[in-house]
Amino acid sequence: MKEQTLIEQVIDAFRCLPGVGPKSAQRMLLHLLERDREGGRHLARILSEAIEKIGHCKSCRNLTEAELCEICSDGNRGSTIMCVVEAPSDVIAIEQSLSYRGQYFVLMGTLSPIDGRGPDEIGIDHLIRRCESGIQEIILAVSSTVEGEATAHYIAEALKPLNITISRLAQGIPLGGELEYVDGGTLSHAFEGRKSI
Repeated sequence: MKEQTLIEQVIDAFRCLPGVGPKSAQRMLLHLLERDREGGRHLARILSEAIEKIGHCKSCRNLTEAELCEICSDGNRGSTIMCVVEAPSDVIAIEQSLSYRGQYFVLMGTLSPIDGRGPDEIGIDHLIRRCESGIQEIILAVSSTVEGEATAHYIAEALKPLNITISRLAQGIPLGGELEYVDGGTLSHAFEGRKSI
């Protein structure tokens, strides 16, 4: 079998990124080689450093360079409320909304026996320990997929003995959305989660 050229190897390496197929990977590599070699060197240095230095916060499991992330280190955030999310990208999205100023817990996925992710892999024991130290309310901000629903249910049951208020992010029709374009599942959630005005 013919050994891959360096160009082919780099194209394959770029394909580890989500949404990057062979043509996109080829375009990125050719751009760096033809127009921006210094940008490519910088990307390689920074990416290598990030992979070596960025780990998980020992408290919330978010990505950070330090032992505790900036959010967990911020004394001005609410210490009795915690938002449970699936991934670091969810923390970023919520933080950008400027609508929440409490603590977080990052599951790093949902329960999925098929993928080998059980309660240990998503840190349920760690979450329970954190909740035992003064958390009064948990907001479950996990996806409404089958796995997300199962994870939310499992967490709610696991935290029941702690007598903590548990809520779920509202789901339904997006602001400015028109009913005729909303799918049936979303409409169903919207009807179930309706509240009086």
